[in-house]
Amino acid sequence: MPDRSSHSANNPSHPAPPSSLLALTTPVAMGYIPLGTVFGFLFVQAGAHWSLAWLSSLLIYAGAAQYMMVPMLAAGMPLAAIALATLVVNLRHIFYGLSLLERLPRGRLLRGYMAFALTDETYSILTTLPASTPPRQMALLALLNHGWWLLGTALGALIGSQARLTLAGLDFVLAALFAVLTVEQWRSRRQATPVWVALAAYGLAYPVAPQHALVLAIALSLGAGFWLADKSDADD
Repeated sequence: MPDRSSHSANNPSHPAPPSSLLALTTPVAMGYIPLGTVFGFLFVQAGAHWSLAWLSSLLIYAGAAQYMMVPMLAAGMPLAAIALATLVVNLRHIFYGLSLLERLPRGRLLRGYMAFALTDETYSILTTLPASTPPRQMALLALLNHGWWLLGTALGALIGSQARLTLAGLDFVLAALFAVLTVEQWRSRRQATPVWVALAAYGLAYPVAPQHALVLAIALSLGAGFWLADKSDADD
């Protein structure tokens, strides 16, 4: 089967027609709909109204960070801690936007929406499109991907509102998520410094403010990260 993405990349004068955008988002739909369904189901099972699950996907649209929210909400963690953790998990999206800055729509609304909807999968597809692709088509592609996630969330929330399952042990999902992230970071970078910084930050934060230890630990870790980066640049 011909590689459509590479064909488009080699023909920058032929932007992708609207019909092909739907085809490009089909693989994303196959992932977003079931994953969104699971999120919506878990969100409702954690005690929230089904409409809040859908609003979360409409206004937050953070994928893994939304999954992270579920056990945090179930554990009664402060909203400040949830918001800061979500921000840290999604910091990489800043660099996505910077790399596509010249190709984003000029209008404020579309440009703002593109910055908001630039998920990992959307970014991957946008980078395969020819440089001459109209910004409105790029925005349409992002909107389609967002729609798949909203559809999955709505389905899961409606199913979850009709079923009642025990969530015993769900609070461990958060610890498991960060354990996986830590392992993946170690495998990709082979540096122990981030792990020791995180442990030290939490060790300092917990005795000071046990209820807000996560927020303080994240702030301390960010400060240490910036300091280490400046120190490394100075040494170079």
